[in-house]
Formats: sequence, structure tokens, C-alpha cells
Amino acid sequence: MRTIPARTIVEEVAAMCIAANRCLPPDIHRAFLRHLATETPLGKEALRQLIDNAELSGNLGLPLCQDCGLAVFFVEKGEDVSVTGMSLRQAINEGMVRGYRDGFLRKSTCDPFSRVNRGDNTPAVIHFDVVAGNGLRIVMNAEGASADNASQVAMMPPDMSWEHIRDFVVGCVSRACHDVCAPVLVGIGVGGSFELAALNAKKALLRSLDDVHPVPNVALMEEMLMEALNKLGTGPLGLGGRTTCLGVKVLTAPCHPASTPLAVYVQCHCARRREITL
Repeated sequence: MRTIPARTIVEEVAAMCIAANRCLPPDIHRAFLRHLATETPLGKEALRQLIDNAELSGNLGLPLCQDCGLAVFFVEKGEDVSVTGMSLRQAINEGMVRGYRDGFLRKSTCDPFSRVNRGDNTPAVIHFDVVAGNGLRIVMNAEGASADNASQVAMMPPDMSWEHIRDFVVGCVSRACHDVCAPVLVGIGVGGSFELAALNAKKALLRSLDDVHPVPNVALMEEMLMEALNKLGTGPLGLGGRTTCLGVKVLTAPCHPASTPLAVYVQCHCARRREITL
């Protein structure tokens, strides 16, 4: 059994919270540059401003966005690894609190009824998966409110067609993308159960934009959905243009024969995520 000191996790999580909020992921930066070539003049100007914002944020140590979000973690813990000193959940929460404090990041978590801010962003939202091996992988997302507000889950008929998926996804994004700081990223969960589809829609966006799905039919679906979304004309920052969507990622799971859960997660262009493997 391999052991990892909890203090190591606290330090790593603190650093990743700061980095996720300050540094645009490299795949998003590359996507901005690719789309500059084909954008309209107004779209080019909006993309240039997004690129300038990312460069200033990284150079000056300022957040990419004023909404530093809820801290959401996706954890893959190996069966043959243990954490010493405190629980893994405690270590992640302590690291998150330290990162948001030391990075001067806005704390968002509040009571759902009184709306009183808790002041330290706790508790982090943590999803655990137990996997084979002795590794520990932690992915952190700083999730602003607009992404969750814009996302939807539907229970589709068992004979769901491609047209069902396309129409639901395009309708969801067209209603939401002016509020989610386009160009957006779209994660789609197909199958599983009601709650698993929503979780998989978020997990789908843990893949790099440059990643091509290994199943050809799903890869083609991602490509066709992105093409359909970019025909909406919303454009960067909602000012019009050819780049409404930077990428679509799909994650599927087996489901009950009588239903087909379909979840759409609409993420703003920042996609503030960071990953560590210990």
C-alpha cells in the first residue's frame, strides 16, 4: 500500500486553485488562436480581448474572472493508496481554503436560504471515483454560476435519435450562451441515470479540446454538434460571429431500456481547470 502525506495534498490543492483561476488552459488558448483566422472583424476583436485578458491575468497574478466560482473536484483514488494525517476530503478542503485565501480569490459559497456567504468557499464539491492502482488524480474546476444555471437534464425517449440530441443541445445553448460568456464549451452526458448523466456532462469537459473521441461515431457527433452550434451566430462575447462554441465533448454510459438521460453542461470560455497526479 502506497501512502501520501495529507500535507502534500493540501499544498498541491492550494496551488492548483490559484493556478486554475489565474491561467487559461493551454488548449483553450490554442483554440482562440485557431478561430482568430476565420472570425469576422468584430469576432476577431472580441477574441483578441479574451487573449489579452488571459495574458494580463497570468502576468499580473489576477483572476481571469471576477467570479472565482465554487471549487469542484473530480478525484480518482487508487485502491492501493492511502492518505496519512487526515482524510482525503479534509485535505482537499484545507488546500482549497488556503488557495482561495492566499490567492485573494472571491469566495462564493453561501447558505441556500439566507444567502449568507460562508467566507471560505467551503465545503468543496468533491466527486470520488475508486480506480485500480496506487495513484491519485485530482482535477479542480472553478465553476462560475452561469455554467450551472445554463445547464439542463432531460429524460429522452428510448428511441432517441440524432435529431433529438441535436435539437435539445442547440436549443439549450441558444437560450443560454448570451449569459455564459461565449464562446462556450459544451459537455454532454448520454445514458446512465438522471444524476449520472449530469455528472458525466461535466466530466466530459475534463478532456482537452484537442482530444478526439476514440469511438468514431461519437467523434463525428461531437464535430457535427459543434458545427451546428457555431451556426447560431452568437459569436465571441455574444457580439456576433462564427465562434459560438469552442468544442463539444460527449461521455456515454449504459442506461435502462425504458429511458435515455441526456444532460448538457454549458461552460464559459475560461474553462478554469487544473489537474495534478500524485
